[in-house]
Amino acid sequence: MEEYLEKIKELLIEYTPNVITALIILIVGLFLINIVIKSSKKIMIKRGVDLTLQKFLGNLSSWVLKILLFITVISKLGVATTSFAAIVASAGLAIGLALQGSLANFAGGVLIMIFRPFKIGDLVEAQGETGAVKEIEIFTTKLTGLSNKEIIIPNGSLSNGTIINYTVEGTRRVDLIFGVSYDTDIKKTKEVLMHVLMQHPKVLKDPAPAVMVSELADSSVNFAVRPWCASADYWSVYFDITENTKIALDEAGIEIPYPHIVEIKK
Repeated sequence: MEEYLEKIKELLIEYTPNVITALIILIVGLFLINIVIKSSKKIMIKRGVDLTLQKFLGNLSSWVLKILLFITVISKLGVATTSFAAIVASAGLAIGLALQGSLANFAGGVLIMIFRPFKIGDLVEAQGETGAVKEIEIFTTKLTGLSNKEIIIPNGSLSNGTIINYTVEGTRRVDLIFGVSYDTDIKKTKEVLMHVLMQHPKVLKDPAPAVMVSELADSSVNFAVRPWCASADYWSVYFDITENTKIALDEAGIEIPYPHIVEIKK
């Protein structure tokens, strides 16, 4: 027992300075990394670097600096960096197989930053999800869904899939269909529908809104109503036009067909 205690004592005397030094390096290193990231962010803001690129580069720099700090700390603990590199190299195949998904996501993030299919704040549809781009990280992209839920999509699948950007053009067309009775005068109906569009303050005059007969359905004549608006006003225009159209058609005495239950009296 005395022999074991003596060996433990010797080990503590030998390694304690290294452990303390390594802890100091770790704490100071993390503090300095935080300062570097904040300073680089201020520089990028001052130089007008795009917000999307700011966040991506900040994230990437943080990871690289922390990996370098980790290597420095373990070398101070007595682990030879050459031996460490040899261990990593020998396990490279296994690591590559285990991290192939992460590597694909990293490559996807780089592709997104190069080709810029969207930026932070854009409303996009991708991988069956729709939301505003909140953040583009190294491995994933975060969206804020229409119901204010956070959506996280891996960059690998995102960069390889179809992306619909609703914001990039600045304007959107609202596609609406309204059906009226076959007894209704088509010209009058078009005038009522166009009046609704022209009265709305958020409907653009250029491109001009359009009202067209789109289909002669089984029980109704369907009109395609196509107003244009700013991308940010899409849902406001969509709901307002739907409501205002119902009111205007009622006031004009134009019937919107719906199933009727007729009671036959005997």
